[in-house]
Amino acid sequence: MMEISNNLTSPFPTFHLMGIPGLEEVHAWVSFPFCCLYAIALLGNSMILFVIMRDQSLHEPMYYFLSMLSATDLGLTISTMSTTLSLLWFDAKVITLDGCVVQMFFLHGFTLMESGVLVVMAFDRFVAICDPLRYTTILTNARITQLGMVMIIRMIVLMLPLLLLFKRLSFCGSNGLSHSYCYHSDVIKLSCSDTRVNSMFGLVALILSTGIDTPCIVLSYILIIRSVLGIASPKEQHKAFSTCASHIGAVAVFYIPMISLSLVHRYGQLAPKFVHTMMSNIYLLLPPVLNPIIYSMKTTQLRKVVGKLLFAK
Repeated sequence: MMEISNNLTSPFPTFHLMGIPGLEEVHAWVSFPFCCLYAIALLGNSMILFVIMRDQSLHEPMYYFLSMLSATDLGLTISTMSTTLSLLWFDAKVITLDGCVVQMFFLHGFTLMESGVLVVMAFDRFVAICDPLRYTTILTNARITQLGMVMIIRMIVLMLPLLLLFKRLSFCGSNGLSHSYCYHSDVIKLSCSDTRVNSMFGLVALILSTGIDTPCIVLSYILIIRSVLGIASPKEQHKAFSTCASHIGAVAVFYIPMISLSLVHRYGQLAPKFVHTMMSNIYLLLPPVLNPIIYSMKTTQLRKVVGKLLFAK
């Protein structure tokens, strides 16, 4: 009742984060696997960025895009790590409205950025396979910089109105969230204001990001498959497809958890809260953890450079 009263009378409402339902008594133990996953994500993506910046042989379009992906994964990891570990370690469940807004900006912003990076990486593979003679003239350093700026501008243009609309909402009652971080669709459910405009703009933002990015990736691979199947030699076909393996893995790691989480939210009302919480954590943690591993294993040149740095005398 005290929490409800505070949120009814205070102009600065607070929100209450949720840990893992049913495991509240062992949050300290649960924090160990989370710490390991966050450490792998931070170290793996930092290593990728360091290696690409240091080694001149990796200063190519493919690796520039990979560095963008690693930087985005680092941002996504850091944006959720603070509240998740604070909750698991210190039972710090309270977050202010402004703190929630900042976290939503970076969490959703880096998710939009990752979707955009996967599109330009698909375009990179399309040019490399379908028009290899013009690869260096199409993907110049200036054009790569322009693509990066377009992704940042798109993120800001979509996120700022969404958060400005969010700031006008009123909250009353017990503001208990369903996750260990602030997620836009989760937070606006708690508002006692009319949220139709927020929901509509959220849908528009989704259509202008993932709704455009997904068909672009699919179209790129349709054109790539068509081009590769026109190659007579099976050996050359295998070589061409193998250059796409890392990117296909990154796309799968990003989209499969996202689709699974959407299905759980839509059709899993009877599923335990534990399932919803774990799916949301997997959705945000899996890409930053697995992307460096996938690219290190599947990209021979990157693997050699990392090996030299790790095992150099």
